[in-house]
Amino acid sequence: MESRVGTIVKVSGPLVVADGMSGARMYDVVKVSEKRLIGEIIELEGDRASIQVYEETGGVGPGEPVYPTFEPLSVELGPGLIESIYDGIQRPLNVIQRQVGDFISRGVEAPPLDRERRWGFIPLRQPGDMVEPGDVLGEVQETVLVKHRVMAPPDVSGEVVRIGPGQFKVDDVVAVVRTGQGERQLTMVQRWPVRKARPYRRKLQPETPLVTGQRVVDTFFPIAKGGTAAVPGPFGSGKTVIQHQFAKWSDAEIVIFVGCGERGNEMTDVLMEFPHLVDPKSGEPLMKRTVLIANTSNMPVAAREASIYTGITLAEYYRDMGYSVALQADSTSRWAEAMREISGRLEEMPGEEGYPAYLATRVAEFYERAGRVVCLGRTPDGQEQEGALSVVGAVSPPGGDLNDPVVQATLRVVKVFWSLEDRLAFQRHFPAISWLNSYSLYADVLREAFEKLAGPEFVKDAAAAMQLLEKEAELEEIVRLVGKDTLSPQDRLVLEVARSIREDFLHQNAFHEVDTYTSLRKQAAMLSAILLFHSLGKAALGRGVDMEAIEKTAVRDRVARMKYLAEADAPAAIIQTRAEMEREIAALEAA
Repeated sequence: MESRVGTIVKVSGPLVVADGMSGARMYDVVKVSEKRLIGEIIELEGDRASIQVYEETGGVGPGEPVYPTFEPLSVELGPGLIESIYDGIQRPLNVIQRQVGDFISRGVEAPPLDRERRWGFIPLRQPGDMVEPGDVLGEVQETVLVKHRVMAPPDVSGEVVRIGPGQFKVDDVVAVVRTGQGERQLTMVQRWPVRKARPYRRKLQPETPLVTGQRVVDTFFPIAKGGTAAVPGPFGSGKTVIQHQFAKWSDAEIVIFVGCGERGNEMTDVLMEFPHLVDPKSGEPLMKRTVLIANTSNMPVAAREASIYTGITLAEYYRDMGYSVALQADSTSRWAEAMREISGRLEEMPGEEGYPAYLATRVAEFYERAGRVVCLGRTPDGQEQEGALSVVGAVSPPGGDLNDPVVQATLRVVKVFWSLEDRLAFQRHFPAISWLNSYSLYADVLREAFEKLAGPEFVKDAAAAMQLLEKEAELEEIVRLVGKDTLSPQDRLVLEVARSIREDFLHQNAFHEVDTYTSLRKQAAMLSAILLFHSLGKAALGRGVDMEAIEKTAVRDRVARMKYLAEADAPAAIIQTRAEMEREIAALEAA
């Protein structure tokens, strides 16, 4: 593997230029200097290669060797990924910590999957069965929540010669398949190049909502399983907290969280918090279905690109098993900044704001790997299986400028836009998602699914609530000019109901044990109660009831406390609140 050696001629930060690299290909991995720093070829001209190095290059200089591996940057796929914490190039951080301490030494390597641990393999095929690429050969109970489906590699098809149950290491042979080129011995571990999307049979229309438990998202701007979404916003507007909420509470079966160039303290919060979080559906720790990829801002910038591709490849692997996977990338702006730095050092012609001209292409290629698909392989009984990969990317434009090239490149490809506003964040309104600027292109496709899951009136109520919020924005202009007292009673009622929608429904406390997550049924009941107050108040005003009396009804306190009702108690309590509301307003009319 190291018979041919190149020579470094230039070092410019994370960019190393080496001569004598004939035979190497684009995106091949190389080991730089005697320290064996991991790098990837990103430009070739004759036998001169430009290499982005994923580790600190201090002390590396011209004349030192470069060892080609003649293999692309790849990840290991197999049992043991779940619960792992990796860096951008899939080095297991917890293993490295045990080896070298709290600081990663340069050139240190460790296998991504534990080579000593044994897994209980249960075959789902028998000798004599014919298998195609991607077919499920057997299962391993990876964690209490995840059954790992061991699949035939995408380049293997033929007759199963040998397969059987047992306790195996990941690199032990678990099956032998007779192919057209001879017998292939299959282990539980596969390698896959990260820049190459994993194959599938066909893509499907996303038709099932990815329920997040965040009311502003599920009610107004939903995302589908297999969908794409962007969360742009300025510093301090709550992007990371929203990403954490999605990772904790979305009803995806597998969560991949990529910290791409974020501050170390934010990634530390994830690493410290996730092992103690309880999955609301199973009662097990959330880490039992989560993979973390930690790439902080003080790590070499080139590794940000690797972390994005590593994360999406791991997500595709679990999608191919038939799971619904949610990938959280926080944040793609840091990846774009890394591209800008490498592009500048390559002396490429810059695009807008110094970003490379291919920025939009790279962003689009990343998000296009999301989707709901019919998987390549079939189940043992010959059935096709579906998988879904949803991608939510945070974007951190300088100063919250939505005209930033990274934001614009992202918005061209994603279908959901959650616009974060620092104005809302400074008012302590969480999530700080602007209900006037955000949008979801999945709303119409998911209408039928929401009516089944949350009730037939849910979609209509959401539309009515949005109309009230838009009307409030118009009325606020008038209030600022001439004051609230000049408004008609009907308009004052609109302001009061819109305030209730904002404060009692859209505002959500991520750190409250009950309010942090709201089921669709509870969301529908809460919104319906607020809108009932509007319709009853409107009718009462028509019969001559004073607006101030309606504003002072005691039931409004109960409406404000609905969000803190436990899921089990909420249906009965909200029905009681509605009845009390009707009684109080009827009493006002009688008076």
